[in-house]
Amino acid sequence: MTATESLSYEQARAELAQVVEKLEAGGSTLEESLALWERGEELTAICQRWLDAARARLDAVHPQAS
Repeated sequence: MTATESLSYEQARAELAQVVEKLEAGGSTLEESLALWERGEELTAICQRWLDAARARLDAVHPQAS
C-alpha cells in the first residue's frame, strides 16, 4: 500500500482543498499546475472510494436506504 492509498478520507479531503486553493491562487507554471491537477484527481478518487465503501456498508445494514 502506498502512502497515498493509506490516506484517510479526512486527510485526502484536506489535501484536496489545499490543491484547489493553490490552483485558484494562480501564479504556478503550467507544469506545476498540471502536477497539482493530477494530484487533485488522485485525491478525488481516494475520497470517492471512501464514500463508496461507506455507502456499501450502509446498504448492507439498511438495504432500503439507497
